[in-house]
Amino acid sequence: MKRALTAIFSIAFMGLFMAGCSGLRVVETDVTAFYNWGTAPPAPGTAYRFERLPSQQVVGARHDAIEGLARTALARVGMELNPAAPRYSVQVRIGTLVIERPTYYGPGYDGFGFATPGVFLGGGNRGAAFGMSFPVYPMRFSDPYYRRELSLLVRDLTTSQVVFETRAVNDGVQNETLAVLSAMLDAALQGFPQPPPGPRRITAQIPR
Repeated sequence: MKRALTAIFSIAFMGLFMAGCSGLRVVETDVTAFYNWGTAPPAPGTAYRFERLPSQQVVGARHDAIEGLARTALARVGMELNPAAPRYSVQVRIGTLVIERPTYYGPGYDGFGFATPGVFLGGGNRGAAFGMSFPVYPMRFSDPYYRRELSLLVRDLTTSQVVFETRAVNDGVQNETLAVLSAMLDAALQGFPQPPPGPRRITAQIPR
């Protein structure tokens, strides 16, 4: 009976372990959105074009990929890319900060980057000595930590007024940048064109 129970628990544990490692990663995004359409919000199929800042023109190829992700996310909420006859313009801004995190300094590491000094006392026929030693240990780093910030602005081309603004923030160890940004864009547009007020945390799953 004992062996049978052990086997059952072992199989259950391995199943949970394999499921956790199978292929999905959780992306949590903090979103805040605002809108002021003035008149009726855009109906499905409303046309838009992308608008770029001068700095975004310099990194054209990279921003092309970001706008491709934004185009997919906007299509999911009913907006249609049509630069020839747009009703709105859309501007996407994305920033990523990569933080290297030290995790180990050796014995005495206090968690803030300092090693605890060693104290020694010595004596002999000619007197005594007192001193402190500061051992040096090799620094090790964990996986980089990523903080990503995204904003998407929709401007009414007839009035030049921003009528929709959404901001999204994600941080974690995920290095699948494009997959994470895609999930962040979907989160940023959740509830479009009239999302609920106030900050929200939106959870999604992406392939590893």
